[in-house]
Amino acid sequence: MTSKPAKTAAPPPASRDSIHPNGPVTLSIDIGGSGLKAMLLDAAGKPLCERQRIPTPTDPAPEAVLKALDELRRRFPEFDRVSVGFPGVVKHGSTYLAVNLHPEWAGGYPLQAEMEKRWKKPVRVGNDADVAGYGAIKGEGVELVITLGTGMGGALFTNGQLVPGLELGHHPWRKGKTYEELLGRRGLDEIGKKAWNKLLKEALAQIEFLFNYEHLYLGGGNTKKINFELPANVTIVSNESGLLGGVVLWRDQG
Repeated sequence: MTSKPAKTAAPPPASRDSIHPNGPVTLSIDIGGSGLKAMLLDAAGKPLCERQRIPTPTDPAPEAVLKALDELRRRFPEFDRVSVGFPGVVKHGSTYLAVNLHPEWAGGYPLQAEMEKRWKKPVRVGNDADVAGYGAIKGEGVELVITLGTGMGGALFTNGQLVPGLELGHHPWRKGKTYEELLGRRGLDEIGKKAWNKLLKEALAQIEFLFNYEHLYLGGGNTKKINFELPANVTIVSNESGLLGGVVLWRDQG
C-alpha cells in the first residue's frame, strides 16, 4: 500500500494582537459524525499538544454539539482564535447541509457567529475535507482530497488554491446511490470490508478519469480498512490532517 507523508500547506503571518509572543495560537476543531477532535496549533501550523477527542452527541443537533464543544474546550489552555472543520456545506461561516449530523444544521445555521458569541474568540468555519486538504496538499498542480469516514468528503485544489463547493460524495454513482452511500461507513457496514474495497478501487479509478489529478490524498478513519495496493500518485494521510489545516483558514489575516 502506498503511503507517503504529506507536506503541510504554508502558514499565515502572525497576528500583531496575539496574546502569545510568538504569534497566534489556534484551537483547531474537527467535527465528525462519531467524534469531536481538537488540537492547539502554533502560528506555523505545528501541534502544541496531543489531539483531544470526545464522542459526537447521539442526537447531534446544533445546541448539543455546541455544548459538547464547550466541554472539549475546557481541556485546553488559552488560545487566540478558533478554526472549525464541519462535515457539510459551509458558506460564509454558516452551514447548509450535514447529512451525517442533524437536519437543524441545514438552511444556513450561523455556526461561526454562534461560536464567536459563545466563546468571545474570532472563529473561522470551513468544510472538513477542505481543511484536511489544507493540511495535506503540496500546492502543486491539481490535487484531490477524499475523506472516508462516517460519510465521504472531497476537496479539489489547483496550485494550492481551493476550488470551493465540491460535494463529490453526494454525486450519484451506481444504481441511484451516491459515492457516500456506498463508500461511507454505512456502505462499509452493509456490504463488508471485501466488497467495500472492491468498490473503492473501482471508484478511485473512475474519479481519476474525472479529475485528472496529479495527486490524490485519502484521509479519514476508514482508510485503515484499505487492503489493496494504491497507485504511486495516491497517499494516505494522517487523521490529524483535518486539524493541521486549521491555521490555513486564517492565511488571509495579517
